[in-house]
Amino acid sequence: MSPLALGTMTFGSSWGWGADEAEARRIFDTYVDQGGNFIDTAVNYTGGESERILGGFMKGKRDSIVLSTKFTMARQAGDPNSGGNHRMNMVRSVETSLRQLDTDRIELLHLHAWDFTSSPHEVMRALDDLVRGGKVLYVGICNTSAWQVAQLQTIAELRGWTPLTALQIEYSLVERTVEHELMPMARTLGLGVMPWSPLGGGILTGKYSRSDLNEASSAHVAPTRKGVIASSGHMNERSLDIAATVGRVADELGATPSQVALAWTLLNPAVVAPVIGARTLAQAEDNLGALGLRLEDQHIAELDACSSPEPIFPARFVERPLVQQLIFGGAAVQLPTIRSQA
Repeated sequence: MSPLALGTMTFGSSWGWGADEAEARRIFDTYVDQGGNFIDTAVNYTGGESERILGGFMKGKRDSIVLSTKFTMARQAGDPNSGGNHRMNMVRSVETSLRQLDTDRIELLHLHAWDFTSSPHEVMRALDDLVRGGKVLYVGICNTSAWQVAQLQTIAELRGWTPLTALQIEYSLVERTVEHELMPMARTLGLGVMPWSPLGGGILTGKYSRSDLNEASSAHVAPTRKGVIASSGHMNERSLDIAATVGRVADELGATPSQVALAWTLLNPAVVAPVIGARTLAQAEDNLGALGLRLEDQHIAELDACSSPEPIFPARFVERPLVQQLIFGGAAVQLPTIRSQA
């Protein structure tokens, strides 16, 4: 699969801030013409418009596309059975996606978020049935805690059902807390990580300033692009400081902040393909340029230092020198790392 996945939540303008079909076509064609083959969507993105647009674009190219879509989010207001992880919604969502995409199979189906109500056994068995029926080839999961993913993976292994192969989680220089549990879990259990929002909702591009902080408190419930970013909790002083460092590194390298932020994300050995989402062709072309950028050691150190998350228990305790001495008897032991500095 391509090292950058094309996210299509921006395909369609029914949510008020996406790309119209003509611009979406230019983005799709540019991505595919440059060798891209990994495209991500969801059954409910832009009210189904994203899948319908993508289905049309894939005509004549379907067999060269690795298609990823998702289910969980409700498709009909007031109907709890139109959302969730249970078998009923899963099957209906997949059938809806197949119609909207006008295709006969989905290469990678993600559970979009854990709903805290469905039985783990029911979910994994239903996913396995979809794979055995040929409608889905592989399965993944998004936005779920590490312990829950581990439980689901264990159930699949014990039952001989289709295992999870992919993990979509938010990961960027402004969201690194996933390095505590989710990233090492993914590497250990064999899940390829697809980071979403690798540009921190646009904050890492440098387009926001401290004047936007005052608007964030009033925008956090507004259905606008800025409202979505404000609701993420990343519109704050710390994120803007990180974005400033990204900007300085970009200037030194003659690159754009977006390219630096994406190149940093690609350094993590657990990452398979960050999901890039562009509203314009210029944004897509800029993002694709990250693949040709090499960060120097000093730049990586600067970016890591300004964005490093606070340690949490038990690592905060176990990694202390005294505890390490007690565990290993004072011998020097090389511990594995979750980030690559090469």
